[in-house]
Amino acid sequence: MDLQGLKKQLASINEAISNIESGAQEYRLSSDTMVRRGDLATLYKERRRLMADIAMVENGGGAFVAAYMRG
Repeated sequence: MDLQGLKKQLASINEAISNIESGAQEYRLSSDTMVRRGDLATLYKERRRLMADIAMVENGGGAFVAAYMRG
């Protein structure tokens, strides 16, 4: 998925989290996806995953490696 798609998904997840935290018992993410208050932990997990994916795409997808050497 491209960066724009990831950011769109993140915005939807954030909106669902906000609505549920504000007292909604359920929230519809899309026409076929209903999120209930009990799914809040799953939403937090998905948000963390999306944020990590976005960071990886924005940073060029590289991995950071540390080298420890004895002097």
